[in-house]
Amino acid sequence: MRGLKLSLFVGLLALVTAACGNKDAEKRIAELENRLAEIEGGSPATPTATATPAAEPETKPEGPLPVFEFEQEEYDFGTINEGDEVEYTFKFKNVGEAPLIIQSARGSCGCTVPNPPKEPIGVGETGEMLVKFNSKGKPNMQNKTVTVTANTWPKTTTLRIKAMVIPAAGGDQASGPVK
Repeated sequence: MRGLKLSLFVGLLALVTAACGNKDAEKRIAELENRLAEIEGGSPATPTATATPAAEPETKPEGPLPVFEFEQEEYDFGTINEGDEVEYTFKFKNVGEAPLIIQSARGSCGCTVPNPPKEPIGVGETGEMLVKFNSKGKPNMQNKTVTVTANTWPKTTTLRIKAMVIPAAGGDQASGPVK
């Protein structure tokens, strides 16, 4: 039991330190806090303004649906320098039976910005989504995601980008001899 509490606490701490200050992270933190309270034998903590009730699982809609077919769902920028702004275009095809409509595309952090097509993608047609990554203030290994919500089943598709970011000179390192 103590190990589970410790694991949850460490997970919560990692989430807090890795988050970019967005509402999704705050929601996950509130969920973890409630789960920890349940495990400790108490009732869940009082919900915060960012906590939302658990939604019922969605069911697959009836009728023909569009289907994403990405050329690749992950892209590695390789090694880049801190401060570099890089971009990659994810290419896809609608191999389903209905027009594909992208409702939203959200980066996991403000440093990752997707630009989805605004117009529907017809059956058999192709589309592109440009994703930009700004490595300023993001040294070392970076793994970011873009969550694409569309009229597909399932509703979300996750794209991934990664890069090894070489820290900028003069970052956290002390210059000169230590006194």
